[in-house]
Amino acid sequence: MIVVGAGPGGSTAAAHLAARGLDVVLVDKSSFPREKVCGDGLTPRAVKQLIALGIDVSEEAGWVRNKGLRIYGGRTEPFILDWPDIAEYPPYGLVRARADFDKILVDNAVAKGARLFENTNVVAPIINPRTDRITGVTTKDGRSFTAPVVVAADGNSSRLALGMGLTKRDDRPMGVAVRAYYQSPRSSDDYMESWLELWDGAPGKSNLLPGYGWVFGLGNGLVNVGLGTVSSRPGAAAVNYKELLTRWLANTPAEWGYRPENQVGPILGAALPMSFNRQPAYTRGLLLVGDAGGMVSPFNGEGIPYAMESAAMAAEAISDAQFRGFGTPSAEMALQGYPVRLKDEWGGYFRLGQVFVSLIEHPQVMHVCTKYGLPRPTLMRFTMKLLSHLYDTRRGDWMDMVLTTLTKMAPSA
Repeated sequence: MIVVGAGPGGSTAAAHLAARGLDVVLVDKSSFPREKVCGDGLTPRAVKQLIALGIDVSEEAGWVRNKGLRIYGGRTEPFILDWPDIAEYPPYGLVRARADFDKILVDNAVAKGARLFENTNVVAPIINPRTDRITGVTTKDGRSFTAPVVVAADGNSSRLALGMGLTKRDDRPMGVAVRAYYQSPRSSDDYMESWLELWDGAPGKSNLLPGYGWVFGLGNGLVNVGLGTVSSRPGAAAVNYKELLTRWLANTPAEWGYRPENQVGPILGAALPMSFNRQPAYTRGLLLVGDAGGMVSPFNGEGIPYAMESAAMAAEAISDAQFRGFGTPSAEMALQGYPVRLKDEWGGYFRLGQVFVSLIEHPQVMHVCTKYGLPRPTLMRFTMKLLSHLYDTRRGDWMDMVLTTLTKMAPSA
C-alpha cells in the first residue's frame, strides 16, 4: 500500500495497515519533526484514537492533560465546562505541539512496520489507461511507487485527488485559522480556553470581529494562541487574519503575555476544509482521508480526530479488500463501503454543522447566543456535547439521545 502524507491521517492509516500485516510505504514531502499550523489541542475524540494506536498518552510521556474548556463570552468572568464523562470517549483532552505530535505518530507507524520515505514530494498519480485506476504515484525527483490501492492523506490541496479529477465542492463551508506561540505565565493550565467573542478594542465597547479564539497551554512556558473564522461558502471577502489576531490579543490583559515582545516564531495560517468538501472519498483505487477529503468539523474547526478516524476506517476497508483479493468485484465492494461508512458516521453531524456555520459566521448572532445561552448550565452542557461531537450514540442521558437522533435525521453532507 502507498500512503501519501504523514500527518495524523496518513501516519494513522499506515500504522493500522502495517499492524494488519500489509506492506506499507509512507511518503511525505517533509522530514520529521516539522512544524505544522494547528491549535495543538486534542479533544477526547482524538485521545481515543491515540489510545487505539497504543500510544502512551501519560503526562510522564510529555503530554499535557486537561479537564475541559474555559469559555469566555457574554461576560467578563469565564464559564467552566468539563469534558463529558461518557462511555465512548475518555473524560480528558491533551495538548502537544504538532511538531512533536506528528513525529510520535510517524515513529509509531514505522515501529509497526511501515517504510517511511521523507523529503519525497509526490506530484501525480500513475493511472492505468485501460482501467482508469490509480496504480501508484510519481515523485518530483523522478521516482515511482506502485500499489493496488493508494491513500491520499496529502492535505487540503491534495495533488493526488486533483490528479484523479476530484475537485473541491463550492457548497461546503471553508475555515481559516491562524496561530502563534507566546511565552506566558499561563502555560500550565488544566483547561483549554475558548473565546466566543473577539473584540477589536475594549470588550463590550468596540467592534466584534468574526470568528472564535483559543488559548492552549503547552506546559513548557509557551501557549498556542490563535483564532479561526468560517464562511458558509468558499471565496469569502479577503480578510487579514494575522491582523485580526493581533488586534484581539492587544486587548487581553498584559500580564498574560500575548504581546509581540513575547512572541516565539511567526504567525502562521492554514485553510480548514469542511463537511466532505471533496467527494467521493473513494474512487478507482484512491481513498481520501482527513483534510484531503474535507473532513474538518464545521462546528469547531477540529480536524485531527476525523483524520485519524477516517484513516482507521480506510485501513479496515483496505484490509478487507486485500483478503477478498484486489482486483475482484468483491474487493471493490469492500472499498466502496468506505465512503458509505464515513457518511453514516458523520454525514448528518456535518450537515447540522453547515446550518450552524450559516448562523454564527455573523458576529452579532454569536453575541446573542453567548449572552443568553452561556449562563444556562443545562443548555451549555448540551451545546458542548454538540460542538465537541462528544456524546454516547448507544446509551447515555437524554442529551445523548437527542443529539444522536438529530444527527440521524439530518440528511448527509
